Formats: sequence, C-alpha cells, structure tokens
Amino acid sequence: MGAVTLTGACKSYGAVEVLKGIDLEIADGEFVALVGASGCGKSTLLRMIAGLETVTAGDIHIAGKRVNDLPAKERDIAMVFQNYALYPHMTVAENMAFSLRLKRASKEEQRAAVERAAQILDLEALLDRKPKELSGGQRQRVAMGRAIVRDPQVFLFDEPLSNLDAKLRVHMRSEIKELHQRLGTTTIYVTHDQIEAMTMASRIVIMNGGIVEQAGTPFEVYDSPVNMFVAGFIGSPAMNFLEGVLERSETGGCVRLPSGERIPAVLPEGAVPGRKVKVGLRPEHLTLGDEGPEVRILVVEPTGSETQVTVGVGHEKLTCLLRERVALEANQRARLSFDPAHVHLFDSETGNHL
Repeated sequence: MGAVTLTGACKSYGAVEVLKGIDLEIADGEFVALVGASGCGKSTLLRMIAGLETVTAGDIHIAGKRVNDLPAKERDIAMVFQNYALYPHMTVAENMAFSLRLKRASKEEQRAAVERAAQILDLEALLDRKPKELSGGQRQRVAMGRAIVRDPQVFLFDEPLSNLDAKLRVHMRSEIKELHQRLGTTTIYVTHDQIEAMTMASRIVIMNGGIVEQAGTPFEVYDSPVNMFVAGFIGSPAMNFLEGVLERSETGGCVRLPSGERIPAVLPEGAVPGRKVKVGLRPEHLTLGDEGPEVRILVVEPTGSETQVTVGVGHEKLTCLLRERVALEANQRARLSFDPAHVHLFDSETGNHL
C-alpha cells in the first residue's frame, strides 16, 4: 500500500526554517498536487519524501514504514524531474531499463518491463533513439517510462512540465492524468501552476511560507477557501478583492464600499454592522446588466469563448469573466450585478474567511 504520511515534518538550513511542521496524509492511490509560489517549500517537501533531503524534525512514513533514515533507493519511490535527467549516451530502451539493470534483473525482465511501459506511453517506435533525437514531450514520456518500469509504491513529479511549451503542457497534463487512472499508483505532483493542479489532482495542498494553508479537493479549495491567500492563489483570472464595511438592512446584508456603492452579501452569523472586511469576488461570478452599481468599462479582452472585461468601481478595478460575447467598448457605462451566494467575506486583519 503506497500511503504517505508526514507528521510534524520540518526542514531547516541553519537558522532558516523552510518547512514548519507539515502534517499530511496521502492515501494509497491518491493523486495529490503540492502548489504554491516559488520558495514556499513544496519542492523541498517532495525531496524529503524522496530521500534527497534529510528531515530536520518529524517523521515520514511510506506504506506504513518510517523512512527518515532510509536512502532514496530503498524507499520504493520513483521520481520524474523537471529536466528529464536522461543519460544522453543511452537509447530510450536503455534509459528506461537502467534501474532494473542496477537491481540485476534478468534481460527478459528488463525487456518485458520496458515493452510494457513503452506500450502505455506510446514509445514503441522510439526505443532505439537517443535523447537528443527526441522532442521535449517525448523526453518527458521517457522519463515517465523509466519511473513506470520500477513499479514503485509512489510516483513523485517535480514540476515535470515547466520546460514544455503551452500547447504541449496541456497535452502532457492529460497523459499524466490518464497514466494515473490506468496504474492507480500514489502520485505526488509539485507545480507552481494552479491550473495544472486543478485539472489533474484529486486533492490539492496549497503551501505558503513553509506551512500548509489548506488541503482539499479542487472544488473545496476553489469554492470554500479558508483565507485570502488561498482565494487569491486558486482561480484564473484571480479573485477580486475590495475593502468594505458590513451593513444590515430590511432586505438583507450588504457590504458598503468606500465609494458608497453597496454589494449584497450573505452575512455570517454574529456579524457586527460596521465591521471592516475584505470582499472577494470571482470574475466569473460578476455579470453586467441593468441592476447594481454603475461601473465604467476600462478594458475589453475577447478570447473567443469568453470575454474578460476590466471595470472601474470608484477608485478600484474589477475583472469580470463573461461567458458570452458582448458588444462593449472602453469608457462605456454599465451596471455590475452580484450574486450574494458567491460573495466571499474575509477578516480585514487576519485574512481568514468569515
């Protein structure tokens, strides 16, 4: 069973604390993405699981076995790196079989494992080529094939698509997800791209400054962010944030903006009128119609299936993502509509969701 458990996992380099007590349970067969900005500790955490970094404090268990002191080769994991890490003098088949050669597997076992992986990844026609004769996407598939032949308990991916162009990244996302669905091997995937995480993983772990801000399914972290960091990190275009003050009226709750405009909102239980808050509005939950505060159209960006519109509300700017094509021009006036159920409220000091 390829479950991975981290308990109070810490990592320090001298006085610099990179990871600050990570508690995380990854179930057997789960696909978990670690996301966060550069320097948040996600790659360090992955390398600790792999055995490429030592653990300063805490414990790491793989398949129920404590692995803190085990070398990487004894942890029954396979890692796919950002730069592919292929041996340039070896053919595709030799690269894929290398780990089995080190284990002194028979030639028959090596051949069978390589053929199976090549069939899964559509590499059968490339087995006699050298890495320099392959495209970026083909090299990445070879790196994945080298991991597959080991038949590990856990796959570890460290930003494997960052060197590929945009179109190929989208294609490889589907390939990796399909590979996981076929093999069912526990997979931990590091990326700074939240779209990759949302589309591929069954659960997302959002990291920031060496801690886990939130862990949950893509819909959980998107619909119910625990704080402003998660809300602003997950979603593209990013969530809009405005300052405001809570108010109550006979028709319900609202948030009054500094400009005097009011946004209808579902106020949390015990909300005190006059409390300062941050209002979070996802671009796709904003619509332009005949009701609501008046706004000025600043920028219109048609993308074909959607139209991204930047509007001015007082001294603030908001991004709207409209699912239909609209005939709008800069400096045109319109009214902005809000669905109170999709208005997020955050504490103005702590940033926590109310």
